[in-house]
Amino acid sequence: GGVKEASLAVSSRGGGGGGGYGYESFDVSSDDTPEDEDMAQKLLQQLGPYGFFQYESGVHRVQRVPVNDNKLQTSAVAVGVLPAIPEGALGNALPPTELKIDVMRASGAGGQHVNTTESAVRITHIPTGIMAYMQEERSQHKNKSKAMRLVAARVHSLRKQQALQERSNARSSLMGGGDRSERVRTYNFPQDRITDHRCKVSVQGVQSWLSDGSMVGKFAPHLYKMERDDRTAALEEELDDSGKNEKKRRKK
Repeated sequence: GGVKEASLAVSSRGGGGGGGYGYESFDVSSDDTPEDEDMAQKLLQQLGPYGFFQYESGVHRVQRVPVNDNKLQTSAVAVGVLPAIPEGALGNALPPTELKIDVMRASGAGGQHVNTTESAVRITHIPTGIMAYMQEERSQHKNKSKAMRLVAARVHSLRKQQALQERSNARSSLMGGGDRSERVRTYNFPQDRITDHRCKVSVQGVQSWLSDGSMVGKFAPHLYKMERDDRTAALEEELDDSGKNEKKRRKK
């Protein structure tokens, strides 16, 4: 039970040598066709790692029956895919005056080194209260570098969300309004089905989709098209409202 959290920082650079983020028309259907993998590859090349994996952000729900039980249990994890900030840009993204850096002894399993060396690092971004703690490496310098990049990614994500909210006035978006409490996908083991609740697409074969690494590519083209259509509708609505306001102004 409960919801666990996971964050993943990935490169925001585009692939295929172009590095662009332009929109391309994809013929996406709800059927499982041989072209699914080709569309996913094109999308990955066009959007880059971050643009491709950003659709995995949200709450993923798992429904299963434990081996020693006969009752259906539900658990969930909140996944956040964040753009990785290049180390050279960290200084501009996070001025030193906005950071509080604490070093301490690492905790947990790890032998003598864990208890004797102040290698763990906790970095807090003072204006937002965003914090990252890192103790994976033996080196304090390496842990500091990782924590810094994670804090920068989280702050960047927060600022981006705030900007989008101000521009769209909480308009419904790909993540269902940006509320992480809303589930985006369910993995139902008893029914052997994966359902994405945003694009309303379901596939059979939970284990096979999870094990062969093709699940993200299956849903990404559908979610990309959904996001593109939503942006187009928003633009048309803005143009329509602008036209109506212009007519009212002329009448006056």
